[in-house]
Amino acid sequence: MELTAWQKICHRILGRAFKKRARNDKKLSDDLVKGNLPIMPEVYLAQVFVTTVAVAIICGMLLGAIFMPDIGLIDWYESRPDVSFAQACYEWEYWNGDLVDETLESRGCPYYQYMEFPIFAKLGLPIVLGFLVPFGTFRYLKGAAARAAKLRGIALEKFLPYAASYTAAMAAANATPHKIFKSLALNGDIYGEIAYDSAMIYRDVSLLGYDLLTAMKMAVDRAASPWMTEFFQGMVGTLTAGGSLKLYFLNRAEHYMRENRTRLHEFLESLAMLAESYVVVAVAMPLFLIVMLVIMFWVSGAGAQMEESTLYLVVLLVLPMIHAMFAFIVWSSSEEQKM
Repeated sequence: MELTAWQKICHRILGRAFKKRARNDKKLSDDLVKGNLPIMPEVYLAQVFVTTVAVAIICGMLLGAIFMPDIGLIDWYESRPDVSFAQACYEWEYWNGDLVDETLESRGCPYYQYMEFPIFAKLGLPIVLGFLVPFGTFRYLKGAAARAAKLRGIALEKFLPYAASYTAAMAAANATPHKIFKSLALNGDIYGEIAYDSAMIYRDVSLLGYDLLTAMKMAVDRAASPWMTEFFQGMVGTLTAGGSLKLYFLNRAEHYMRENRTRLHEFLESLAMLAESYVVVAVAMPLFLIVMLVIMFWVSGAGAQMEESTLYLVVLLVLPMIHAMFAFIVWSSSEEQKM
């Protein structure tokens, strides 16, 4: 895979400096391989550090533009008159016309004040732009390889039960492992990430000249899921011992299908729990709440008064947020199971 322009720049700046350190980082190398990120470790680390430095420089420029004396955002903001006192100054000028001084910016108004930049913003902006944003950028970019490996492992476990059933059917038809992996590699739209691992095994055997056992051992190192590692290691053990791949594939297919049913059952139970919570929190509770608020709005008394704005806030903001929250939870849970 050809590097992007930014990756080439980063590699030229820090690639040589990070080469030895990056290649000695076994976890990073494994995450890049398992996450299917086709770049060298030194390029990855160089990109992380150069991007973090670039973000830090941009944050520093923003802080300079905000806190620069005389021309900064804060000084410009605090040089503007506070419009909240305009009415008071207008009334003062009306009743004290003889005290008005046109040479002054405030025209002599004792109520005239300038805008004041919030103190929490003065304290918070240096913390956010000076530390949190650069550090968050570094942590996010540094963990991208591990996240990619984890997501790929989840994707592999989704498709493995069906791929195992397919390999069992192919083995029952006396297909060789070489043909099985070739067939899986050609069906990426059906078997997802498993097709990539199968294509790598087929490439190692057909193009690079490795024997099947060596290619399988290399696939074990590339596997991003414990299930996939177990599947390939079992194939290596079966081939080494001279066992029947047909029986192995049948047993693995049954095992993974059972595990998949367990996972789907847990997912359905979580959806059922969410449905019950939705009925209670988003359907029943709002009805009682609206009735109580309306009664409190119309009935006056100590501690029982309710403003109309509060009622509108609950009905037009709080209740839609509850429904949106449950919709997002169900959507995100369903996306995890999507194939």
